[in-house]
Amino acid sequence: MDVTDAMYGRRAVRDYTSDPVDESVLRQLIKAAVQAPSAVNRQPWTFTVVRDQALLSQISEKSKFYLLSSSPGQGAMDRYRELLADPNFQIFYHAPVLIVISAKEPSLWAVEDCSVAAQNLMLAAYAAGLGTCWIGFAKHWLGTPEGKAALKLGPECVVVAPIIVGHPKIAAAPVPRKEPDVQWVG
Repeated sequence: MDVTDAMYGRRAVRDYTSDPVDESVLRQLIKAAVQAPSAVNRQPWTFTVVRDQALLSQISEKSKFYLLSSSPGQGAMDRYRELLADPNFQIFYHAPVLIVISAKEPSLWAVEDCSVAAQNLMLAAYAAGLGTCWIGFAKHWLGTPEGKAALKLGPECVVVAPIIVGHPKIAAAPVPRKEPDVQWVG
């Protein structure tokens, strides 16, 4: 698949079959992710692959509780309160795999480096016929000592990109894009 086709066709997928994703395919996605550029070629990333549905459900519940209890009052989270309070809502949409991209330690550009790797992983997944979604709801709890312990990450790790991967039930519809705000200087 042409990279431009992947960029224009990839969408966030939130409805998956229960079919597992083959380990060799997951390894290929990670190989694509590490082709990303990184500042000073530090390649700070580490990848945690979670396929245990009981663990994914536990992380979902703890993440929902953390968000609801740490975001009181007004704010961006208000629009999600009802959804997060729903005991039937699982933040990973029952996808068969979660890949968490983390930086091995904090650095000036660790978040940016891991984010570029995440984009590579998501584009490679789309090209392989898989769906992905970056689950921001999970990031904050996974960044706590308890969350890092659940992933067997050291305390120095910085959780950046929790990405679910699986076989989409249906193709995601195109999403209209706003015209870019472009400033030409010089």
